[in-house]
Amino acid sequence: APAPTAGDPNLGKLSNFQQSAGATFTTIPQDGPFADGIRKNLEAITLPDGFRISLYAIVPDARHMAVGTQGIVTFVGTRKEKVWAVTDRNKDRVADEVKDFAPSLQFSIPNGPCFSPDGVLFIAEQNRILKFPAAEFFYEGPDVAAFEAVPKGALIPASEESYNHTARVCRIGPDGRLYVALGQPFNVPPKDKREVFKSHGIGGIVRMTQDGAEREVYVDGIRNSVGMDFRPGTTELWFTDNQVDGMGDDTPPGELNRATAQGQNFGFPWYGGGTVRTVEYQDETPPADAVPPVVEMAPHAADLGMVFYTGDQFPDSYKGAIFSAQHGSWNRTEPVGARVMVTRIAADGTAVTEPFAEGWLTPSGEYLGRPVDVAMLKDGSLLVSDDLAGAIYRISYDGP
Repeated sequence: APAPTAGDPNLGKLSNFQQSAGATFTTIPQDGPFADGIRKNLEAITLPDGFRISLYAIVPDARHMAVGTQGIVTFVGTRKEKVWAVTDRNKDRVADEVKDFAPSLQFSIPNGPCFSPDGVLFIAEQNRILKFPAAEFFYEGPDVAAFEAVPKGALIPASEESYNHTARVCRIGPDGRLYVALGQPFNVPPKDKREVFKSHGIGGIVRMTQDGAEREVYVDGIRNSVGMDFRPGTTELWFTDNQVDGMGDDTPPGELNRATAQGQNFGFPWYGGGTVRTVEYQDETPPADAVPPVVEMAPHAADLGMVFYTGDQFPDSYKGAIFSAQHGSWNRTEPVGARVMVTRIAADGTAVTEPFAEGWLTPSGEYLGRPVDVAMLKDGSLLVSDDLAGAIYRISYDGP
């Protein structure tokens, strides 16, 4: 493994299967008035007939999720300094324990966990990718096998680190490689940043081996993607993208995209979303081969995490559909979003999106929660994370 970051001394110990110095867990209570208040808010959520939503876990700052390949534990990233391990030990579909994962490590915006098929956990940070073999086994103790797949400061140049658009997401592709989305930090980047961003895949998706080698830019022309998944049985990588701010309430649209080959360009910064041109680049001709979105989403709804549904619990009409989270707008005079969407893909590749779970945004414009990510449990139910409420919900189907 690469040499551990000098500022994280315990990583060197864990990489050599040695004990860290005095690491202790932080555990999160799962009962009490706070949990009761979350359950009360869920009474406002509407779903199609036969579905119901319940509180799965209290998880502070819950962002993107990775369900363990053995179904033992769900790892939950944050935009702060914690990764949480959520366990339902008695399998009643309510978490019994929430504690921090690898408490001796110094995480930095560990937003994006993802699993390889053989059970290796990856965590995409602001400027590093960590690798945890057998995470579902080691997580019970404070010390875990931990390595750097990409050392700190090597995911993007240190000079391009930013507080903005730094929530990374990852997936392992059908080719066995690690794919990571790298949002660029600007609303619309200045032209003098274009070459350095393109060369490093900032404002794109990069891929590499699971050891961090053979890195290459897979696709670019993306503003800030914070959700992606491979369509089962194909090599298609679908991803959400957030549009340019400050162009009005109703423009430009958000995006749901489909990448089918390396080298594709998805139009940013010439297009701010859909076919809407940006003011900053209106004097340039956009790439002729720019790939338009498959679905134009509601403007400023902030489409984030997504997952293809492969379970058996939901009706057949949901098989192969995309469930995605809309975090909700921050710069719209009338807020929109804060819901879970479902997108069904037709045989010809076209897609139609509609709301699936909504009600976190009240008629008066108050947010009761802000969904971030969607993941599937082994029983075919869905988990939805919410970083405003600090919770994870479970959506299940009982049938009519």
